[in-house]
Amino acid sequence: MVQRLKARFGDAIREASLDRKQAIVLIAVEQLREISRYCRDEEKFDMLVDLTAVDWPKREKRFDVVLNLYSFAKNERLRLKAHAGETEPAPSVCEIWPAANWMERECYDMFGIVFEGHPDLKRILLPDEWQGHPLRKDYDILKQDTDWVRENLGIESGQ
Repeated sequence: MVQRLKARFGDAIREASLDRKQAIVLIAVEQLREISRYCRDEEKFDMLVDLTAVDWPKREKRFDVVLNLYSFAKNERLRLKAHAGETEPAPSVCEIWPAANWMERECYDMFGIVFEGHPDLKRILLPDEWQGHPLRKDYDILKQDTDWVRENLGIESGQ
């Protein structure tokens, strides 16, 4: 499968490895939608199990956007990863797997990653007026919580 991906997408396939019989493929973020569509249609990865992110604040492209896919037909899993910079959008995969809708909103809410083409990208877990993105490693959750509680509830935080 990795060879077919490399033949089809060339340099957009940055690296590939195998971990416990699961292929892990690092791809160019700008090709995320096209590679995802190929994986669904041609490689039969019909289920998006999870879409999440990892923050690497000291790296130039600080985020890993991670998609965990499953093929019912082949009983296989595939992990797609793409590095994205702090202000670099990632293409939405909602049109490919509708389940991505809320997962992309969660990544936007918690990490600040913008998913280009998402039909309704807005916070999903935190209030609209919340400042910042709590799963970034440089985020001070105690200060944010104290400020939000004081402003919105009119009390001092119990933190």
